[in-house]
Amino acid sequence: MASNHQGDAPAAEEPAASDGSRSNILTAVKLIAASALFYSAGTSFAETYHHMNNDAASTSSLANVDPADLGMSTPSKYGYATPTSNHGSGNSHGRRLSDAKKNPPSYMKDLMVDLKARKKLMNDTPPEEVKYWFEYTGPLQKYFYRYSRSRKKADSFEGRDDSGVVSSRFIDTSGGGEEYSAFFSKKDVPKDEKASHARLVDNCLAMGSERRPNRDKGSVWTELYKDSGDHDRCRVLFALNTVGAGRSTTILWETKPPAPHSAEPRPWISEQETAATHLERNLQEIDAMCATGFVAARVQVLVCEPIPGVWTDWMDSMLPHCGGKVDPMMKKDGNTDVKVEERASPVQVVVTANAKTADVCHDLKSGFMEQRMQDLVLSPPYLTDKDVDVSKFDPTAKTTHPDLVSSDDHDLYVAMKWSTLVTVRSINSFLQASADLAIAASSKSNQKPMGQDDEDGVTVVLSNAPSSPYLVPSFVRVSYVSEENNKVAKWRMHGDFFHPAAWEICKDSFDMSWIPGSLSGTGGVTPACHDEKDCGQWWVYFAEEQMPTTPEVYANEVTPPLVQGGSNYIFMLTERQRQEIVKVKVCVHAAGDDKSTKEKCGDFPQGVIPLGDLESFLMNFTPNTALGKKHSSSRFPGYSRAEEREKDREAVKERKQLKDQEDIEKALFDYTLYPSALFHKDATIKAARARDFVLTGARRDVDAVGPQKVKSAYYDVTITKPREATLAWCQAISRKGLCTLYADYFRSFEDRRCLEACGMRKNWSKIEKVTADEL
Repeated sequence: MASNHQGDAPAAEEPAASDGSRSNILTAVKLIAASALFYSAGTSFAETYHHMNNDAASTSSLANVDPADLGMSTPSKYGYATPTSNHGSGNSHGRRLSDAKKNPPSYMKDLMVDLKARKKLMNDTPPEEVKYWFEYTGPLQKYFYRYSRSRKKADSFEGRDDSGVVSSRFIDTSGGGEEYSAFFSKKDVPKDEKASHARLVDNCLAMGSERRPNRDKGSVWTELYKDSGDHDRCRVLFALNTVGAGRSTTILWETKPPAPHSAEPRPWISEQETAATHLERNLQEIDAMCATGFVAARVQVLVCEPIPGVWTDWMDSMLPHCGGKVDPMMKKDGNTDVKVEERASPVQVVVTANAKTADVCHDLKSGFMEQRMQDLVLSPPYLTDKDVDVSKFDPTAKTTHPDLVSSDDHDLYVAMKWSTLVTVRSINSFLQASADLAIAASSKSNQKPMGQDDEDGVTVVLSNAPSSPYLVPSFVRVSYVSEENNKVAKWRMHGDFFHPAAWEICKDSFDMSWIPGSLSGTGGVTPACHDEKDCGQWWVYFAEEQMPTTPEVYANEVTPPLVQGGSNYIFMLTERQRQEIVKVKVCVHAAGDDKSTKEKCGDFPQGVIPLGDLESFLMNFTPNTALGKKHSSSRFPGYSRAEEREKDREAVKERKQLKDQEDIEKALFDYTLYPSALFHKDATIKAARARDFVLTGARRDVDAVGPQKVKSAYYDVTITKPREATLAWCQAISRKGLCTLYADYFRSFEDRRCLEACGMRKNWSKIEKVTADEL
C-alpha cells in the first residue's frame, strides 16, 4: 500500500555532520594533482567486483533462464563483441562477422539508411550550394514560451535541437529518445540480437546485489516485477528530493495534482508554472523503464512534512508498469465504508524532518535534504549504531528502519531532485560506463604498475591494487534558454533557444584521460578488447567541484556530493559502488577528529564521464531557468584558474577590445554558460592535443601552431563547408548515445568508421605528413 512513512532513522534525526569533509572549495586548488591525475582510492576494485571471478552459475545475470526462450543468459550469436567468458565457463560470446558493415544487426538499419541519405545530399548538391549546416539533421521543432490571450494560442520559436540531450522541452514522449524507446520496446527481437537488448540488465546484475529477491507468490517483489516470467530484473531505487517544489509561491502539496491519464488535451502550461509537470514527466520516465521488462523500480519521495494522500495516490497511479494502479485506490462500499486496497506500491513517501527540523528542511541553503538523501541511499550502520566495529561490520547489511524501502536490497540507486530529468538512457549509460571501469580494473594486463617510461600524463591504468583510482560515472545538469532568462543568457547563447548549456562547469573544470581496457562486452562485466591494440576509451574527469548558483552552492558546502566532481542533484550508485563508499564513510566516522586515521580510510570516488557518450550524462534541468544567473563571489566554475582568468580580463581591458561595452565584458567573465556542443568539442580537442604532445615529445616544434602528429578528424577543420558525411553521421551517433546503446556493433572493431566519435581511438587521426611508424 502506498504509504506516507515517518520512519525513525534516519528520518527523525538531526542531520549528521558530513563525514566526507574535503579541502575547502574556495581554495583555487584542483582536486587532482597533475602528476597523479586521479585521487587514489583506499579500497580495492578487486573487492568491489570480486563476484566477477565467481562461478558462472551464481553470477550470470540470467543464469536461470532458458537460453532458447530468452536468449539472454547466453552470449549473442551475432557476435559483434566476442569476449571470452570472465566467469570461468570458457564459452565464447559468439562469432565475429567477416564484414559487419554489409551485414549489420537490425537496429543499425535505420542508421545505414541515414548515412546513405547524408551522402546523397552531399553528392547531389552543387558545390556552391552546399551549406555548413547540411550535417545537422532532425525534425523542425517548436518551443512554446508564452500564451497569448488575445490570439488564444501560444507564441513559439522554430528550430532544430541537434544537441543529443534528452529534454522534456523537445521530446514529448518518455523512453529516453526515439532510438532508445524503439530499442527497448521492440518485441520481436532476433534471437542473435537478444544479448544486445539485455545489456542493461546484464550490467546491472553484474554490478548489483548478490542477494536476489524472494519472488514467491504474494511477495512484494512478485508484484513489482509484474509479468517478468522467470527472468530477473534490475531493481532500481529512486530517491526523489522534492524540497522547493511548488506552484508559484505555493508548496506543491497544497495544490491539486494533474488529472492522470486524461483523454482530453490539457491547456498549455509553461515550464516555469508548476513543479507538477516535471514530477509527472519523471514518473512517466520511470514507468517507461519498468515497461521495458528489464527494470523493477521503487520511488522514495522525500518530503519535509506529511503530504495529502491524494498526491500519494496520484504518484502511484503514474506507475502502472511498476506495480501502481491507474484506478483510484480508495473505493467506497455503500455510503460510509471506505476500503483501502492492500498491495505493494512502488511509491513510498518519507517525511525526513520532525517538528523541530521542518524549517531547516525547507531551507534550500541548509543541505538538510541532500544529507538525508545520501543517508537513505547509503544506509551506513553508524546511523543506528554509533560504535561500529570498522574491522567486522558488513557493508552489505542495512540497519536503517525496515519499513523504509531503501533498507531493502537493490541493484542500482538513483538520487535526484524533482527538477532533474532521468531516463532509461541515463540508466543504461551509467551501468555501461560502470561496467567499463570495472572490466578495466580487473584486466590482467593492467595489474602491473606503469613504468616511468610509460607514464605520459594522459594514460591512467586501473587495477585491483589499493592505490588504483576509484572512479564513478557522474552527471552534469544542463538548461535551455527561456523567455524568462535575462539578456545575458540570450546574448551568450547567440539567440539559440534550441541548445542546452551547463552553468556548473566550464572548460577549466575537467581534464581528459585514456583508460586502457575500459570496454566491457556482452553478458555483464566481460572483456571486449581481446587482441585489439590500444583498446580502451577516453574519459572526462572532473578536476574541480561543480559550482551551482545560490542557494544550492551553499547546500553543497554543508553536504558535499558523495563523488568528487559529481552532483548532489543527480547521482547514481550501483550496489557494489555503494558498499565501497560505505566502507570509507564508516572508517571516517569511526576516526572522529583523528586526522591521521582519516587519511588511512581512503578517498571518496572521483567523477568521470565517457567521452563517446557524453550527452547521456548531461541531464536536463527541466524548469530551464538556470542560465544567466550570476555565481557567488569565489564560488564559480574555473575557480582553480581564477588568477589566469583575471589576467585575461585585464588584457582585454588594456587592448580596449570591449571599450564602452561593459555589459558584454560582464557576460563573458561574470556568467557561466557552457553549451553541451562546446563541452563535447573542448573535451575532444583536449584529448587529441594531450595525445599529440605525448607523441611529439622532445621533437615537438615549439614554434608550430596546432597539432603536429594527430588531430581530431571532426573538429580540427575550418568550418566553411560541412564535414564529410560519414564524420557528421558518426558525430550524430555519439551525441544521441548510440555508441553505448548499440555497443555490440561499435565495439566489434569490424566497422571502424566511428571509433573516434565514440571515444575509442587512442591516437585519433594521423596528420597526412606523419608516417604510421611515428605513432
